Amino acid sequence: MNDEVVILRYGELSLKSSYVRKFFETMVVRNIKNAFKGENIPVEVRTERGRIYLTKTEIPKSITIMPRVFGIVSFSPAIQTSSNLQDVSMVAHHLTKNVLQKQKSFAIRVTRVGTHPFTSQDVAIQIGNEIVKATQAKVHLNNPDFELFIEIRDKKSYLFTEKIKGVGGLPLGTQGKILACIRSPSSLLAAWYLMHRGCDIVLATDHQSNEKAIDSFLSYWYANAEIFPIDSTSKDFSNLLSRIVSEKKCDAIAMDYTFEKLSESISNLAQLKKNSAVPILTPLISMTKKEIENQCKLRGIPL
Repeated sequence: MNDEVVILRYGELSLKSSYVRKFFETMVVRNIKNAFKGENIPVEVRTERGRIYLTKTEIPKSITIMPRVFGIVSFSPAIQTSSNLQDVSMVAHHLTKNVLQKQKSFAIRVTRVGTHPFTSQDVAIQIGNEIVKATQAKVHLNNPDFELFIEIRDKKSYLFTEKIKGVGGLPLGTQGKILACIRSPSSLLAAWYLMHRGCDIVLATDHQSNEKAIDSFLSYWYANAEIFPIDSTSKDFSNLLSRIVSEKKCDAIAMDYTFEKLSESISNLAQLKKNSAVPILTPLISMTKKEIENQCKLRGIPL
């Protein structure tokens, strides 16, 4: 029996110890389920070392959700079958029959985990020869028109034709809590960079007009955050931030300062550092206005 699944891959998680990796996997699975719940889409999630699999879900909608879940490096809609080469061959023919023809070239990329009576090269040669006979297409390993990926893992095989890039980073909620000061919609980019590194966020905003942008941002990235009103022009600004940090047990403060406003940024940073008991983070410090605008567009931040 063949099933449609989505294979999710993570990067830095695989480098961690088994205990830490298990915690990170638990968090990314939680975040995936929350994202699907927010979109009212059913899903079942299972994990194996280095992979997470989504089953019993709506594949097209899943593809729109996964690029917005932190910690996922890439993902692929795939067909799952057994590790029997006859079953693998049938799925391979199904995936190639309508896209390959005599004028096209292709390559088969096989990986294998577990014990089998064949090697990865055996699979590539057998399936490749069968596809050539069926389609008259040519094999071109270096620059093919079409790639077929086959992952054989123990008793199961997964076949797919694309690897879609994810947002990467670390799973949200694995790296402490940050207070981000939102003075304009573009300030949300500073918060995004910390979320990308796995931090939960608390938001302090000094203008009601930012609230719509904040709500849109949090919804887009499937995140939750407490929001506190604050007056950034107040002489007591540093102390106000420190109170929120203390109350919400934040590990650092993220600000949107850049060197484009050098004197203002240095002066304000010095004042904040003087009065803060936690580090002040400035992820946008070296970015130009144009770079910030471009990144905001990429990250779904309305300007």
